[in-house]
Amino acid sequence: MENQAPENTTDCPHCGKPAELCVCEGIAAIDNKVFVLILQHPQEQDRSLATARLTTLHFKNARLAIGLSWPSLTKIFGRPVDPQRWAVLYLGSTKGADLAPDRDMVLVDRKGAALGDQKRVLREIEGIILLDGTWSQAKALWWRNAWMLKCRRVVLSPRQPSRYGRVRREPRRDALSTIEAAAMLVARLEDRPEVETTLTASFERMLARYRDVKRSHPALVRR
Repeated sequence: MENQAPENTTDCPHCGKPAELCVCEGIAAIDNKVFVLILQHPQEQDRSLATARLTTLHFKNARLAIGLSWPSLTKIFGRPVDPQRWAVLYLGSTKGADLAPDRDMVLVDRKGAALGDQKRVLREIEGIILLDGTWSQAKALWWRNAWMLKCRRVVLSPRQPSRYGRVRREPRRDALSTIEAAAMLVARLEDRPEVETTLTASFERMLARYRDVKRSHPALVRR
C-alpha cells in the first residue's frame, strides 16, 4: 500500500521523536556559559514538532524538567541559586517592539515596563528559563510558579517570525519555538552569533524532515 508507515518505527532515545523525524546525528554540544533550563508542561504532546529535547542536546549546560510547578530554582537544581541572576522568557501581553523598537531582547519589570540599564543587568544573567508548551500551557506554568517573579523577565522581539511558518501556527508574530528562543537568547547574552546559526540549522533540518515524512508517511506525524 502506498504511503504506509513502516511497522517497526522506533523513537530516538535522545530527542524522543520517531526515528524518521530524528535529526540528532552529528550534533556537538555547545559549551555554553548561560545555563538553559526548559520547563515543559506535562501535556505538551506534539512530539513531531516539539523542540525542547533537541534544544537541550545542543548545550552542555542545559536541563529539561517536566511538570506543572516547582518550589523554587534552588529545589530544581538542589543547590543555592540566585533568581535575580536568571531570566525567564514570558511574553504575556507585553510586546517588546512597543517597548524598545531598536532591541530584539528586552528586560521588563512586573508591570511589563522596560527596565533601565539593560546592558548591565543582561551581563549578570547566569541562566535562562524557557516555558515549553502551547500558549495556554506556558501561561499555566507562569502562574503556577510564583518564584518566577523573583527572576528577571525577558521578552523577545525577533526580526522575523518563527520558522514554523504554516507547519505550526504561532499565536503571535513574536512567538518563537523553544529552540529558536534559546538560540536567540544564548547568542545575544554570550555574544556568540554562531550559536543561533547552529541551532537554526538543526531546526530547519527538522522542519524539512517533517515535511518529507508528512508527504510520504502522514500517520507518523499525527502520533
